[in-house]
Amino acid sequence: MRSSSSLTLVLIGWLSWVVLGPAPGWAHPLDPALLELWESGDGAVEVLWRLPLTQPMNASLRLALPDRCREASSPGVSESGSYLTQRWRIACGARSLVGERIGVEGLRERKTDALLRVHLADGRVAQAVLRGDLPFFTIPPRAGHLDVVHDYLALGLEHILTGPDHLLFVLGLVLLVRGRRLLWTITAFTLGHSVTLSLAVLGFVHIPPRPVEALIACSIFVVAVELTREAQGHTLWVGRVPWAMASAFGLLHGLGFAGALAQIGLPAHEIPLALVSFNSGIEVGQLLFVGLVLAARAALGLLPAPWPKAGALIPAYTIGSLAAFWVFERVTAIFF
Repeated sequence: MRSSSSLTLVLIGWLSWVVLGPAPGWAHPLDPALLELWESGDGAVEVLWRLPLTQPMNASLRLALPDRCREASSPGVSESGSYLTQRWRIACGARSLVGERIGVEGLRERKTDALLRVHLADGRVAQAVLRGDLPFFTIPPRAGHLDVVHDYLALGLEHILTGPDHLLFVLGLVLLVRGRRLLWTITAFTLGHSVTLSLAVLGFVHIPPRPVEALIACSIFVVAVELTREAQGHTLWVGRVPWAMASAFGLLHGLGFAGALAQIGLPAHEIPLALVSFNSGIEVGQLLFVGLVLAARAALGLLPAPWPKAGALIPAYTIGSLAAFWVFERVTAIFF
């Protein structure tokens, strides 16, 4: 228990900094800006530029469009949900945008990403995830399947590794379950969120995101209660059959993943490939995190310093406190 408690304090400290840290320019990597272009045969191009409210319109992000393109209409601004959107038209001449370099400057400074999607006049769609180290994209003659795999795998990986609520739930599972049962528990969680992620993205399930996020916070609180009971020598049914809890709550977390993916969309002609790639990225990130926790716990277990018996409750109370904060914050957001 010494190593589990020490490890938990370190990891929760990091997760708390991610959630509560004073970084006004920080945005979730899966809350990216979206630059979408629709090319027509007469040289006119419709432009959509969408930013999360965490990145206001003057957030030092600058569009880099082809030099030959000229503004043909004034931007119209609208707000929808948690996003601000600008729409306008540009004139780029009769030549296609294929071969042109398009990008978003300032991504590195704002610590965010941008999804670029270009609908070409011939019906094809070229897209890329723009990042601080790769803020530009040259539109290829044809978008390859490997590009879709690379982009959505990276999005899934980034989402799980920078999603503190999902990671805190996984951390609770690792602390609650030991040995071979941990493998089955993590597998059950994976199956649960894979099912609802697919159903929601494909349009079979429609649930408002804010209640889902509040329930996800509740799932973390339940794990914290179980950790408390375990530290006191008691185990509820959840502790006896952790795979059932993990699969049930995995359904909730899958809806959270789907809500994030819905904000950036899927390529019209590559939906299955993009969905599988995104989900695979989540699984890779989840396994990396579990491996890190297990390795750190093993390393800390070698330390000779004793850990007080009462310290066994610290992980549960810390996880529970952070989960309770999220519950209050997210339930409040539903009504206000």
